[in-house]
Amino acid sequence: MNDLEILPSDVKQRLDRGEKMMLIDVREPHEYAICHIEGAILIPMGTIPANLQKLDTDEDVICFCHHGMRSMDVANWLRAQGVKSAKSMAGGIDRWSLEIDPKVPRY
Repeated sequence: MNDLEILPSDVKQRLDRGEKMMLIDVREPHEYAICHIEGAILIPMGTIPANLQKLDTDEDVICFCHHGMRSMDVANWLRAQGVKSAKSMAGGIDRWSLEIDPKVPRY
């Protein structure tokens, strides 16, 4: 794993410690309706450029999608735009469901 990815267990530990971060769900609204992580903000991948100003923050920006591919693209793009703290949650919400919270439905 490189510094562009973060493990779901690390995200969970940071949330449990009360660390400030922006958890960004880059999936589509119909996917969000199936399941989501509490506290995450839905900004579908296609709308990230229009929402760049919201993501220019001092907080770490942790992106996730279904399996981690879209969020990796978003994190790469955000870093290129100057959002140095952007990361992708490895394995996406599917891995979150498997390793962290089995109450989050898998699809």
